[in-house]
Amino acid sequence: MKKKFASGIATQYISRSQAVKRLQISLKDFRRLCILKGVYPNEPKNKKRANKGSTAVKTFYFMKDIQFLAHEPIIQKFRDFKVFVKKLKKAVVYKNPLTAQRLRRNKPVYKLDHIVKERYPAFVDAIRDLDDCLSMCFLFATLPKSRSTPERIIRMCRRLTVEFMHYVIAAKALRKVFVSIKGIYYQADIQGQTVTWIVPHAVPSHQPADVDFKIMLTFTDFYVTMLGFVNFNLYTQLNLSYPPKIAAEDDVNRADDRELVTAEENFRERISAMNQSLMTAVGTVEEEPQMDQFPAATETEASAVEQARQEFEKVKKLAALFAGKKFYLNREVPREPLVFIIRACGGECSWDRNTAFGATFDENDSAVSYQIVDRPIEKKNQLINRYYLQPQWVFDSINAREVLPIEPYLPGQKLPPHLSPFVDATGYQPSRETVILPPITERVPDIGMDEGEENVSDSDEDDASSDEESPVSNKSKDGKKEESSKPEMVVKRGAPKRVDQKHSEMVQNAEEKRMAILAMPKKRRHLYEQIMHSKKQQQKEVRKLTEKRKVIEGGGSGKKKV
Repeated sequence: MKKKFASGIATQYISRSQAVKRLQISLKDFRRLCILKGVYPNEPKNKKRANKGSTAVKTFYFMKDIQFLAHEPIIQKFRDFKVFVKKLKKAVVYKNPLTAQRLRRNKPVYKLDHIVKERYPAFVDAIRDLDDCLSMCFLFATLPKSRSTPERIIRMCRRLTVEFMHYVIAAKALRKVFVSIKGIYYQADIQGQTVTWIVPHAVPSHQPADVDFKIMLTFTDFYVTMLGFVNFNLYTQLNLSYPPKIAAEDDVNRADDRELVTAEENFRERISAMNQSLMTAVGTVEEEPQMDQFPAATETEASAVEQARQEFEKVKKLAALFAGKKFYLNREVPREPLVFIIRACGGECSWDRNTAFGATFDENDSAVSYQIVDRPIEKKNQLINRYYLQPQWVFDSINAREVLPIEPYLPGQKLPPHLSPFVDATGYQPSRETVILPPITERVPDIGMDEGEENVSDSDEDDASSDEESPVSNKSKDGKKEESSKPEMVVKRGAPKRVDQKHSEMVQNAEEKRMAILAMPKKRRHLYEQIMHSKKQQQKEVRKLTEKRKVIEGGGSGKKKV
């Protein structure tokens, strides 16, 4: 006789308490192990069967995942660390300092190199999963030292994030920037993969008490190892020496700085300044990338090739947007994001030497093209050979992929709205967006209907308008009929009926689409209706904002619809 719950879904899942007993580790170590290995809970379709008839609320994992975790060598390191803690406590209690010192020197430490190689067998897999890694590392790089955030992790995150930004500068990979309340969003194109991350603002912050930093610290331990591997591969493929080294040293500046800090601190601060180019591993001549030309077989391929060529030209223009231009940053502006953005677009920048390390030229340099300020400056202190602009001009120029006019960004001017470049093209388009962001040439169709249906509705509107005008013409005709007692009998020559092929094709396509929707299964049709409902709601919001903008631009003369 077949035993109940001996096969099927009951053997495919295991509860968390059973998994902890099977692995013989504590719940804390089990959570840490699952985070490092990328194993997460799964909800079975039938919880009662998976729980072997019980209805108690439990967290389930795949049995295969737990069997996979059982062979992980880090589990032994967790057990060794428990033994180490017991021995160290015993040595401290019995006041044996030599034994305690020897134990601290031989503290068990585990490495995560094999886990990174295991989770990301190909380098492109690691780049695709780089968004959360960068956001977490940039967050920990700005946190203050505390019990929950050790100094070792903070320094490592700071070093790795600076190295990554140096790569983005050298590869000219920056594409979009947006400043929000949460922080500054960046988007870069790394080996054909789009990577987006957020950097918190450099302001003093307190650590909230309701956040579990132990879990975040476990994620950061893995991300630090992962980002180290990624930086090494990126630097190697770009022919840059790793760890990074500055290509050209300014002996005058270095002599001034040596009086304040040591040589190691001076080198670390200059790398963090991101104001100088890095040294290449092998001296090679940089070749300008050229787009390959392929003959297009069809019209669709030809249009795709043309779009790719236009995008290539835009990216090429963005990489040299500030080429040959010098920027001077005042002390009140955010220095690090501006240096990162300007240098990623080919420009040079500097600042006051008393503010931070890494200044390459002074404020009185005649070659300075732009000076970024955020405070009013007296006219007697302004120089004629440069423009004084607010920091938003740099961010908006990056998103527009062209050097914007300077008049709206002069000191004291009311700045235009800083629009996000990450919004969807089908959403609401503010009036300022046509100036700041690249123009969107494609027309946004009405949500819930095809192009054929749009034209059909347009033709219906035209027919309706003609019908509205018809009563006046009918009245005039009736008047003429009353004047003449007898209608005139006229035989006219017949004309062939013209058939609009495009209109008939559109009507046919709309009918085919309607029939296809009716033939859908019930689940798919319900999903399709939900998608179309959300699109209609989005279109409704767009129309609402457009009408609101028209009322505001019209001076508030618009009337609300009842």
